[in-house]
Amino acid sequence: MLKDLIDPEYFEALSSETDQAPDGATTPSYGIQDPLQGLDLTDVQPRKAPAKHPLLHYLRREILPTTFCTGCGGGTVLNTFTNAINEMRIDPREIVCVTGIGCASWIPSPYFKCDTLHTTHGRAIAFATGVKIMKPDMKVIVIAGDGDLAGIGGNHLIHAARRNLDLTVLLVNNFIYGMTGGQVSPTTPFGTRTTTTPYTNVEHAFKIADVVAAAGASYVSRWTTYHAFQLMESIQNAINKDGFSFIEIISQCPVSYGKMTGMSDPVKILKHLRDQSIHVDETGDLSEEELEGRFVVGKLVERRRSELGSALRELNRQRQEQLSQQLSDGLRADTSAMETGR
Repeated sequence: MLKDLIDPEYFEALSSETDQAPDGATTPSYGIQDPLQGLDLTDVQPRKAPAKHPLLHYLRREILPTTFCTGCGGGTVLNTFTNAINEMRIDPREIVCVTGIGCASWIPSPYFKCDTLHTTHGRAIAFATGVKIMKPDMKVIVIAGDGDLAGIGGNHLIHAARRNLDLTVLLVNNFIYGMTGGQVSPTTPFGTRTTTTPYTNVEHAFKIADVVAAAGASYVSRWTTYHAFQLMESIQNAINKDGFSFIEIISQCPVSYGKMTGMSDPVKILKHLRDQSIHVDETGDLSEEELEGRFVVGKLVERRRSELGSALRELNRQRQEQLSQQLSDGLRADTSAMETGR
C-alpha cells in the first residue's frame, strides 16, 4: 500500500529516545526563542534513519532523487506503480518497461530497476510489441506521456489495442508537451493557451481512453494522480488482464502547463482533479454537455477477446504440424518409390 512508504522504523527513530533537557533548563520554545536554548548538545549523537527503504530495491538508487519538477505527478505515478509491483510480488527481472520521449518517460527510465527500452519518440508500443512477441513470458509495460503515445505514437496505440496484444500501457496525460516547453498536445483542452497556440487552442482534444476502448482493448480505465490507491489497484488489474490493457492517468504539470493556464499550485491542481472527477457509474443519466470539463474515472471497459500473441503461437504450432506431416508423407512416398524401384 502507499502508506507503506511511511517507514515506521524511520519515524520511530525520530520520535523515540526523546532528549531530556538538563535540570533547571528552560523549556524550549518554538516561538521567538531559540529552541535549543538550555540544551547541552555536546554528547548528542545524530540519529540515523534506516539505511534501506523496503521499496528501494525496485529503484536505481544511484540516481535518486528524481529530476521531476516540484509538484509534478510523475513521482506519484512512479510511487503507485512501484507499490503495485511490490504488492503483486513480481520479480523485476520478469518485467520489461518500454518508454519513449518526454517527462513521463523518465518514470520507468531511468528510475525503475528492470530491463528498460528507452526508445525513439512515439515508438514505445512498436518496440514493446517486438519484445512481447519474442518474450511472451515477460510482463511488458509501457509508460509514457500523451504527446508520445497519443501524438506521434497514436497510430501504434490504436492498432495495438485493435490487435489486443498482451501489453500494459500507462499513458500519463498532463495535457501538454511538458519537457520541450509547453506545446499543444492531442489532449490539450479546447480553448487553452500553449506556446504553440498563444491565441488559444481551437482543436478538440482526444478522449484518449475512449479511443483505445473503441479500438478494441481488453481493459481500459482512467484515474487521476489524486486517486492514488484506486490507480494502484487499476495497475494491478491491468497487469493481470490477458490482452491489451490501458490506463489513462490524468496528471498535474504545474510548470509547463501551469504557466500557460494559471494553474501552477500543485495542491490546487490536485483539488481540481478531485472536484472535477466523476465515477463512470454515476454518469448514466448525464449528457455529453453536462460532462464537459469533468474527468470520468473508473473502469471504462473490461472484456475477453482473443489475444494476438496466443493466436500467433497457435498458428505457428498448427503450421509446424502441417509441415511436419507433409515432410513425413513425402519421406514415406520417397521410401516407397525406392523400394518398388520406381
